[in-house]
Amino acid sequence: MRKLFNLTSVASGIAVGMIVAGILAIVGGGYAHKIVRDQLVPQKIYFSDNAKELPANLKPYAGQQVDTAKEAKVFADDYIGLHLQGIANGQTYSEVSGQFMKDPKNTQLAQQRQSLFMGETLRGLLLSAWGWGTIATIATIAGIVLTAIGTILLIVPVMALIGERRRNTTPAARPATPNAAA
Repeated sequence: MRKLFNLTSVASGIAVGMIVAGILAIVGGGYAHKIVRDQLVPQKIYFSDNAKELPANLKPYAGQQVDTAKEAKVFADDYIGLHLQGIANGQTYSEVSGQFMKDPKNTQLAQQRQSLFMGETLRGLLLSAWGWGTIATIATIAGIVLTAIGTILLIVPVMALIGERRRNTTPAARPATPNAAA
């Protein structure tokens, strides 16, 4: 019983657990990346084809579809965010909506309110996709690290076990037997 719970077997169990957790994290991270992509692609959100219309930091994205978490964040912050600043002198939906509630017949406020609502909602949804993509990346990295550390920790007790078995199976030197014919 003492052999069953020695340090080597405990370390091996922890190492195997780390490897299993790492593999699950890698699979989970890959799955989350796939889900983010699968949710973004059907939305058919594209950066403008005309690079001249885009700010300098968005020019590399000209004509590309938003289908990754990183692109979702860039589109949300630097494309939609820029356009939202041009509506109602940079006011937020909440601010314009408050003004509209006081003056519900004001059509300009009504249009600004609607544009800000749609823009801020899309921006929030894209930032959620970016958030889940970021979690997926963190899970994947953590999975790789756990798997690597678990593998290293498993190698140590396995090598010790192999060395111990080799020592136990090496034949001991036999004393010379007297020759019967002599």
